[in-house]
Amino acid sequence: MCVCSGSVTWWKYSISRSWGCRSLMLDPACSPMGKGGKGKRCNRSILHSHFANSTLELRRGEFRIDRLNSVEDTKGNNGDRGELIVTNLRLIWLCHKSKKTNLSIGYNCVISINIRTTDSRLKGKTQALFVLTKFNGSRFEFVFTNLVKNSPRLFTTVQAVFRAYDTSKLYRDLKLRGAIIKEKQLVMLPKEQTYNKVNGVWNLSADQGNLGTFFITNIRLVWHANLAENFNVSIPYLQLKSVKIRESKFGAALVLETTPRCGGYILGFRLDPAERMQEVFKEISSLHQVYSMNPMFGIDFSVEEKPPSLHELKVPRKMDDVEIVDEEDAGDAFAAYYADESKTGDREPVFHEGLGLCIEQLRDDYSVDQLWSVL
Repeated sequence: MCVCSGSVTWWKYSISRSWGCRSLMLDPACSPMGKGGKGKRCNRSILHSHFANSTLELRRGEFRIDRLNSVEDTKGNNGDRGELIVTNLRLIWLCHKSKKTNLSIGYNCVISINIRTTDSRLKGKTQALFVLTKFNGSRFEFVFTNLVKNSPRLFTTVQAVFRAYDTSKLYRDLKLRGAIIKEKQLVMLPKEQTYNKVNGVWNLSADQGNLGTFFITNIRLVWHANLAENFNVSIPYLQLKSVKIRESKFGAALVLETTPRCGGYILGFRLDPAERMQEVFKEISSLHQVYSMNPMFGIDFSVEEKPPSLHELKVPRKMDDVEIVDEEDAGDAFAAYYADESKTGDREPVFHEGLGLCIEQLRDDYSVDQLWSVL
């Protein structure tokens, strides 16, 4: 079962986007940096055709959770068998006939996941997974059918991972005025570590400024006003575009710019003295670079009870330890079939009442019963 950080239970794992010779990519992943490294951000909102297999490779922070080898894309490729790969960021479907026929669906595009009845060319009328998505103002529906008989694995796996993704948005999305501070302390996320708590930080969003506190963690930056805990902001490093120190009407300020996807906010903060602000700037920049190399998206899994593999189920071939013991005198009956050196011709036929046949006369030391005991 799988339990995701967002805490869901399924299959016996624990967890705590191309089309046809056409290809469709919907919000493939959300790594702050692409595979190429710094400066190459992944596209979360792109529609492609003829999607290259290299783009379907997992990127930093993305990992495979499950792989189903016999799944049909009933909506767009009805009758074609393929494999469905479930990662912590998306669903990837690859056609067995041609890898150019594929799908990559990011969970950020998913509106709902349901189980309904559909007509499959390979399985007939059956239950299937309906995935409704929205991309660039248009809606897309995908239907996946598990071709393995009596297996609910497709439904439980995808629904559990998506539920975990949907309930762990604080890892990936900017949050304003959230319930993230309790009694002046940050409400920690799973696997989150606080590296620094900085007091006396002015938020320059208003003309007069607001005095508050900075929490610097391995996942995000959090600021809250000292006089009102609900006046706060949580900025994941994933959405942090740049960190700079530049002049403002309040003097030198620490400026955080977020990505256009989360609104393109420019947030200014001031710390005194200037040396202290430089230290905070270096710490945030360093943590941002470290996070970009190995991002944490809030979904994790561990194996609790995994079905045994085919290799584990194979039983080695063993030779039967059987010894065949002949009955007494039974082995001597074979001698009746050996060539008799003293025999110069066939014996006279005689009628045997038990068999109802004429047979060659037997030697004196053998009987018909002894010959039958050989069989």
